[in-house]
Amino acid sequence: MSSAPQRTPSVFPVAGLPDRVDVYEVGARDGLQAEEALVPTTEKIAFVRALRASGLPMVEATSFVSPRWVPQLADAAEVMAALDDRDRHPVLVPNMRGLERACAAGARAIAVFVSATETFSRRNLAMGREAALDAAREVVGAARAEGLVVRGYVSMCFGDPWEGPVDVAAVSGVSQALVDAGCGQVSLGDTIGVGTVGHVRELIDAHARAGIGTDLLAMHFHDTYGQALANVHASLQAGVTCFDASAAGIGGCPFAGSATGNLATEDLLWMLHGLGIETGVDLDAVLAAGARMTGLLGRPAPSRVAQALG
Repeated sequence: MSSAPQRTPSVFPVAGLPDRVDVYEVGARDGLQAEEALVPTTEKIAFVRALRASGLPMVEATSFVSPRWVPQLADAAEVMAALDDRDRHPVLVPNMRGLERACAAGARAIAVFVSATETFSRRNLAMGREAALDAAREVVGAARAEGLVVRGYVSMCFGDPWEGPVDVAAVSGVSQALVDAGCGQVSLGDTIGVGTVGHVRELIDAHARAGIGTDLLAMHFHDTYGQALANVHASLQAGVTCFDASAAGIGGCPFAGSATGNLATEDLLWMLHGLGIETGVDLDAVLAAGARMTGLLGRPAPSRVAQALG
């Protein structure tokens, strides 16, 4: 008779780490946006609701981008209309038109998106970095005037597939512009997953030198080179208390060919719970939600925890 897998980690706290961490779930937006096979709207709504019911404090619901760019999220208004506690379901908006659509659908929290590099900005947003920052400032100002909570995403913070390594001061400069515009939090994205522990610490230190403390930062890691959890630990040591993750590890970036999946929420939770860090999230509930979605997508979950406990 085979033995059953261990379903919870043994807990061994490490001194100097935060007592609590917020896990910011991005699977329904950042995870699904790269999927070519359209997921039914009812399933997206069920996915978001299940993730929120697991105890995740923020579950990004969708994106109000042009359906021509991301057909998977063409049903953004329908998804938003079906959700309660909308301040806990942020949506990505790329421009003023996206903000108008999001507000009409009842959104109460939004996120704007800027690249730290010029090339990716032109490929992803069809405009240069400074023009993208100006557009983001306009959206943030209008959203704040409507009383919305606003978050900023900075992509390509660790490396760019066209430009190579990215100067940490350039990244902190973009973050500073977003904070000055009114973003309450900035998420630093390792879009192609090339970051390593020392790089993480240097990037966080660069933000500190710019006057941006860890209370304003979130980290968004991809696991392309298997470094995501190590990078989380380095961020924890530096005092970061918010991490983006995607249930089952689904997703990537449809505009960066070498980008693979996001850090899996299940894997992040296993690590945090093993360190005795409180999250308020039920791991089994996230596992169930992720398994249902990967089943719909017709493939196994990239998450190692999901594979071990599936």
